[in-house]
Amino acid sequence: MADTYESLLAKNKKYLWNPFTQMKEYLKEDPIIIERGQGVKLIDVNGREYYDGNASVWLNPHGHNHPYLNQAIEIQLQKIAHSTLLGMSNVPAILLAEKLVQLSPKNLQKVFFSDSGAEAVEIALKMAYLYWRHRNRPEKNTFISMKNAYHGDTVGAVSVGGMDLFHASFERMLFKSEKVPYPYPYRFAGTAEACKQESIQALEEKLKSSADQIAGLIVEPMVQGAGGMIMMPPGYLTEVARLCRQYEVLLIVDEVATGFGRTGKMFACEHENIQPDLLTVGKKLTGGYLPVAATITTDEIYEAFYGDFAEVKTFFHGHSYTGNQLGCAVALANFELYEQEDLISKVQERSLQLADLLMPFQELSHVGEVRQLGLMVGIELVKDKQTKATYAYEEAIGATVCKRARELGLFTRPLDHVITFMPPLVVTQTELHDMTTILYQAIVDVTE
Repeated sequence: MADTYESLLAKNKKYLWNPFTQMKEYLKEDPIIIERGQGVKLIDVNGREYYDGNASVWLNPHGHNHPYLNQAIEIQLQKIAHSTLLGMSNVPAILLAEKLVQLSPKNLQKVFFSDSGAEAVEIALKMAYLYWRHRNRPEKNTFISMKNAYHGDTVGAVSVGGMDLFHASFERMLFKSEKVPYPYPYRFAGTAEACKQESIQALEEKLKSSADQIAGLIVEPMVQGAGGMIMMPPGYLTEVARLCRQYEVLLIVDEVATGFGRTGKMFACEHENIQPDLLTVGKKLTGGYLPVAATITTDEIYEAFYGDFAEVKTFFHGHSYTGNQLGCAVALANFELYEQEDLISKVQERSLQLADLLMPFQELSHVGEVRQLGLMVGIELVKDKQTKATYAYEEAIGATVCKRARELGLFTRPLDHVITFMPPLVVTQTELHDMTTILYQAIVDVTE
């Protein structure tokens, strides 16, 4: 006999601790318990359907329960589910590494697999740190990152993060990194161009004073995701890359959120034709099916670790499920779907349609700014539109709007007072209309 909603909720309360969730609030609000999914819809144990407005934390490109991806896992399962990548290899991992190199900026030639985006970032930091040691530059041992950044929740990723709400409690556990401003034109007293120039100047001053100690700079390209869907002014990423080259600092682009078409390009760094030294990916890599991530880097960095056994240059890092065959097999099928469906072009088309659908939001009295790149959207709610005064954290304005959207049939999550909207990439124009209609109504119901 199947568990009822009530029995499952009781077991959730007794046994399960949900991530990024205040359990006291969650357990008193009749939370959604998902049983299945189909296309862009999630279906709970009571049979109610919800549009998946955040692509299951930004990672589902093709919708749920896709027969082609299901089949890829079934075929691989008849061969082997997993064997270690430590000291040996496997077929899907090799083929997926080849595919990722083909898709990535042309200077990136080597792929190191892991299980999550945060782990991919940890690996990039370790690679950058040891690269300089192997090049006899051990003094280059720290990192520059952006204020308000988010790169994951492991200790290294948090160390280069910049979100006090998430990270301040762990301060004593972290290594020190240098922070520079990420341009935030809406919150800047001046033009977007002036905001960009001020941020570039701050970065160059930091590099002038300490580049000889900096191993790498890590940045979320084009869009600072969990920090509030903040969009870079045009040309800023180009200047960051130029300064990294000028001052001999490795450039790490964190494409975990932005990669694989979310912004309308396969990778966000392609918007400004950037060639990073390390690139991290995770979300959407397996079509939203299994936890596989990757750090993609250059032959130059790879060769710094290449040597005789006695030189002890081995990269001593790995995970039990690194290069998992099931995950790599479904990732390969995922990219076959990208090509068969010309998905990047469809995202570009949908992003134009979405921009039109979002225009009425800007007229609402408590919407300060609507930010969009591709199918990546942040709607910043403000208490006062003229002064841009924000809601206090304890008012939970974003959570309240998202709760109302859920009641109307759309699931998404807030970033404090910023409402995110990140549908699966295959969303149709009709589905976009229906989703944005619900989101608009939810904001009106709560704020107007």
